[in-house]
Amino acid sequence: MVQIPEENGPRVRARALGLPLGRFKPGKWNAITDVEGVLVGHSTLIRGDGPLRPGHGPVRTGVTAILPNQGNIFMDRMNGGGFVLNGAGEVSGMTQLMEWGLIETPILLTNTMAVGAVSDGVARYLVDRYPGIGDEHDVIIPVVGECDDSWLNDISGRHVREEHVNEAIRNAASGPVAEGNVGGGTGMVTCDFKGGIGTASRKLPEVLGGYTLGVLVMSNFGKMHNLRVGGLPVGEILAEKFKGTPTRGKTYGSIIAVVATDAPLLSHQINRLCKRVALGIGRVGSYAAHGSGEIVVGFSTANIIPRRTQKMVYKLKILLDQRLDPLYEAVMEATEEAILNAMCMATSMTGANGNHCPALPLGEVRRCLDAFKPIFASVKKRPQQSSAPAARERPTDEDREGEVTVSTARPTQVRGAEGIPYPTRPAPDDPDAPGGPEGSSSGSPSGSDS
Repeated sequence: MVQIPEENGPRVRARALGLPLGRFKPGKWNAITDVEGVLVGHSTLIRGDGPLRPGHGPVRTGVTAILPNQGNIFMDRMNGGGFVLNGAGEVSGMTQLMEWGLIETPILLTNTMAVGAVSDGVARYLVDRYPGIGDEHDVIIPVVGECDDSWLNDISGRHVREEHVNEAIRNAASGPVAEGNVGGGTGMVTCDFKGGIGTASRKLPEVLGGYTLGVLVMSNFGKMHNLRVGGLPVGEILAEKFKGTPTRGKTYGSIIAVVATDAPLLSHQINRLCKRVALGIGRVGSYAAHGSGEIVVGFSTANIIPRRTQKMVYKLKILLDQRLDPLYEAVMEATEEAILNAMCMATSMTGANGNHCPALPLGEVRRCLDAFKPIFASVKKRPQQSSAPAARERPTDEDREGEVTVSTARPTQVRGAEGIPYPTRPAPDDPDAPGGPEGSSSGSPSGSDS
């Protein structure tokens, strides 16, 4: 067995390594909590060492809670959605979430064998707050995601209890989010290095809507040789250095991701956004193996769907589908960075049966990055001001950060999904226009596709 010396330096987030992590800027905390109203809390369980004794330990697990809408999500629900890339995993409550397109409970992350206990704990928490559940109100199905932490944790001992669920919810707050070996990510492994909880965010420039988007992951997937860090084949380099070091073997693991945004999205748009999370996971090296669970849950904070109302209808703000592209790019960037943050912030851990999971060696990552810096430096940055003649300028709402303001942004010039430019006909109240009401032989309403 090869002995790799552990690094003693401080752990830092991926961005501090100078990695290329996309073109959009992060929010204030570079976390899912940059989306207003989103709170995150953890309960971490670490105790015992030595041989595995089911029911006794060692224990390396926990619970992470994501609370939309300042925790008032039961009465004031939000649009939600999701996506399953590979389904060898579980998010309880997702069937109803996909059917109704609504988030109405906190979202909890834990280990595979604790899903029932955590779901029960959330149910009790909500019933205590809202005694009318099951009578005055509908029953609830908490949203609880899981990954398998059995390589480091006595998973069959089912050490997660109701008090740990309450602790995670009670600890939920805005601001910076603890990452790595915390909460549900305590015993998780990523690409044979220590993984866990990671988060990141993106703030779109005003011309692209100014929306904030955040991702939180419980990362537990992959093999070392597949690892990509900032697009660099770091895993292949490290696999040689760690050759002979014991790993968790044939188990590939899983990842659960939660996406939050203040962009006004409907459920089908959130589903589409969640699909792009899979692209971010792939950037880090996942190929969604047969035994892996890549499951994504998402929600938008822009609209409130009240549980109680005397009205028969409610109004929603909705983003045009043609305006989704920047969010797709942003969620891919944020997902990649969230996974790398989980690995960069996690420290090495020894768990059940003495199984040892090393931390990602940040010094080696820096050396790989330094080797590629001349290439990065040779790439010319896009200028802030275009030197092209005015007639050849791109539309001012094109995807770029910078000086363009909402007041000067032109309407979108892209075609719709059906491939027909808009508008296709003059407005019906313009009789003088060619093809207007007086000169048109078509009975179709303006702008229709018939």
